[in-house]
Amino acid sequence: MARVEDAQLDQGTPAVEQASDANICRHLKQAAHHIPHHLAVAVQQGKGKSLANLTYQELDFISLDKQSDAIAFALNAHGLTRGMKAVLMVTPSLDFFALTFALFKAGIIPVLVDPGMGIKNLKQCFIEAAPDAFIGIPKAHIARRLLGWGKGSVKHLINVDGNPSGLAGTLSRLLTGAPSLATILLSTAKSSTSKLSTAKSSAAKLPEQAEYPMALLRHDEMAAILFTSGSTGTPKGVVYSHGMFEAQIKALKQDYGIAHGERDLATFPLFSLFGPALGMASIVPEMDASKPITANPEFLFAAIEKYQCSNIFVNPALLERLGRAGEQTESKKQHKLSSVKRVISAGAPATIASIARFSKMLCDGVPVLNSYGATESLPISMIASDELLTTTQTTDNGGGICVGRAIDGVSIEIIAITEADIPEWDNGLRLNVGEIGEIVVTGPMVSQSYYRREKATTAAKIWDREQQTFRHRMGDLGYLDYSGRLWMCGRKAHRVDATQGGQFVKRYYSIPTERIFNTHPNVKRSALVGIKVKGRGGASEIEPLICIELDQSLVCNKSAQLYQELMAIAEQYSQTQGIRRFLIHPDFPVDVRHNAKIFREKLAVWAQSQTKG
Repeated sequence: MARVEDAQLDQGTPAVEQASDANICRHLKQAAHHIPHHLAVAVQQGKGKSLANLTYQELDFISLDKQSDAIAFALNAHGLTRGMKAVLMVTPSLDFFALTFALFKAGIIPVLVDPGMGIKNLKQCFIEAAPDAFIGIPKAHIARRLLGWGKGSVKHLINVDGNPSGLAGTLSRLLTGAPSLATILLSTAKSSTSKLSTAKSSAAKLPEQAEYPMALLRHDEMAAILFTSGSTGTPKGVVYSHGMFEAQIKALKQDYGIAHGERDLATFPLFSLFGPALGMASIVPEMDASKPITANPEFLFAAIEKYQCSNIFVNPALLERLGRAGEQTESKKQHKLSSVKRVISAGAPATIASIARFSKMLCDGVPVLNSYGATESLPISMIASDELLTTTQTTDNGGGICVGRAIDGVSIEIIAITEADIPEWDNGLRLNVGEIGEIVVTGPMVSQSYYRREKATTAAKIWDREQQTFRHRMGDLGYLDYSGRLWMCGRKAHRVDATQGGQFVKRYYSIPTERIFNTHPNVKRSALVGIKVKGRGGASEIEPLICIELDQSLVCNKSAQLYQELMAIAEQYSQTQGIRRFLIHPDFPVDVRHNAKIFREKLAVWAQSQTKG
């Protein structure tokens, strides 16, 4: 079985069949040439909750291109060369954009991690990635020193501290043990007489210099390592190639209709990088990108208004928060986002209620586009809000969540549920229309491997000999309908196979099951788990149990009466018949970023501890 190894992903001799001409930065170069003084990036900064304290830092395309050139030169002078790996832990800022494009230009591989994944997972990610360099804000460097991140592999350090002077600068250097980005930039400056940029970034004080000779890579050559959040399992490093980035840019242009000159409210760092590559300005609001649920809606509304954003990228939790804020304005009038012509929601399925509420702020006909995918393969499918609203009844009746049709160039197949590895694709693996199984995808934006995770790669990838590429097993369950739409039925690991007498009796799927119980007015959300109970003769059996989180805004019936009503609902649908156990949980454990992915594994442990026999 073919594998993508480090030896194939370094700076070695290009493959004969693929020219070495790929680099996502070519799009930035084109924009800098054709629309040099158009806005590329704007970063909102604020203190407290007052709108009066908001300030904005900006870069146009020519400045972003030149500053990333300057940083690329400085990185090389600091000892970083093509093929090296560099952890990048920098908050969304002008430096974040300039640094990321500089790394791509130099052929240095950025390693991107989600700080919200937890200290233990972060350390494991750094062990696996074995980075050569660590580029981060002071807080990240202090954590690196205290917790031993990258110990044994990191040889180059850069502190992105906003270039403080005097005592603050000295203290920053002492605490981080790393030279600042501004320092290494100044040390590589060739002239001090050129015109200086007015933007307030670490590269702003560096004189202009020659254009950086951008690294030209194979389309399948490793461009970045993006670690999954770990919200549905152990974080894994996904190997991204420039070919994958190119495919994502093409999809955003063709399938989502994003054009030059647009302005995007970018609430997710990775997506914000696509803005300049699309000739679209990325407007970064003042918020913690790892905890979007904590964002101040008024700040986001202010950024949209100031820059007349035409596009918004949000996850379901932020979609819900902004929608509610739009209803609760001081003037008591519904807030309107008149400039917005497209909203993209991704990360987890958004609820129909959240979409309907948010849509009240939009002009008639403006869609909320729900995207399905994962770090390993994004985007895969898409459905607009007007069509999604027509699927409500099917979803409430246990038919799963419709996530739309495959985007151009993507193929979606459904295979039988199995934990076994599948070395090679065969068309006989396909299930029929309407049959629930594991979702398998292929396309130019689908990753080919995990970094230094051979076992995980083998489990998730199926080699397609005919197409000479890997198909990716999403780990999600679903089915295709007769019109080619994909319906999600939950994670494969979250299904419950009930047993009696040691024999399998029925399979329950998380999303169809939970959506049925969520129709009860007192239920905020529910979660399907499996518990072990003693069966006849003392044998261990698996039974389904539903954990319930109540809607605290409503007065609930007594739990015994609620359980009786839920049992009555269960018997009305084939998907839920046989479910007789329910437990009320005060507050479901969910992922930090999306506030939507329920940690069912934790709930299962809790439910087991509450169950007797």
